[in-house]
Amino acid sequence: MKLLISNDDGVFAIGARALANGLAAAGHQVTVVCPDRERSAAGHGLTLHQPIRATIVDGIFDPAVTAWSCSGTPADCVKLALWSLLDERPDLVISGINQGANLGTDVIYSGTVSAAMEGLIEGIPSIAVSLTSFTEKNFQPAADYAVKLVAQLQEQPLQEMLLLNINVPAIPAAAIQGVKLARQGIRRYIEVFEKRQDPRGKTYYWLAGEAVEEVDDPDPTHNLPTDVEAIREHYITLTPLQYNLTALRSLNRLQSWLQSAD
Repeated sequence: MKLLISNDDGVFAIGARALANGLAAAGHQVTVVCPDRERSAAGHGLTLHQPIRATIVDGIFDPAVTAWSCSGTPADCVKLALWSLLDERPDLVISGINQGANLGTDVIYSGTVSAAMEGLIEGIPSIAVSLTSFTEKNFQPAADYAVKLVAQLQEQPLQEMLLLNINVPAIPAAAIQGVKLARQGIRRYIEVFEKRQDPRGKTYYWLAGEAVEEVDDPDPTHNLPTDVEAIREHYITLTPLQYNLTALRSLNRLQSWLQSAD
């Protein structure tokens, strides 16, 4: 398969290297277009008021991998690759492997998920892969699962256009309990801004929030666990995402509410 890989941790990130090299070793045609520096929590931002630069990168990835470093955001990287850098449209866009979880409401802020979402917006099935630790450096279990998932998608393509958000627990491969289909949970943070002063005496603020693992379940009648719950039980989580944010279940209620005001 022709694969486009991006991320938000930057082109030098170990996770991107593990992912790209693993997929190239499996026989896929791999192109990497990643930010030239870390762009975590960049969301789906695009660069509109300055130029975007892209340069070929040698010596980081397997020689079979074509790699580019891009000055833009994760979404810029995928958009630029699809419209300018690639000669052929890829079969899949894969983002990751991210250093840190993208669970629950993290996906709203995530540059990793946004890079994959850009592929989906362009009509290409996409995958976001994250390792649920900010410090663990063993990306091999996540890379191995990504290779397995891509092989399954090659044999059994999805019937609908989706982004598959994958989170892999940061534990030894032998301790992973399996794979669970999970719905998006709610992961909120106690936001703390540390007030500091720079050497010139000017005040600035540093965001240092603390994660609240999970809060009220938005759909307690559903029989699927949330991604936060399944990760806690040491499962790899697979959550289908889409870019249409319409609250479909509320449309009929809102229609009645509007009519009642007439």
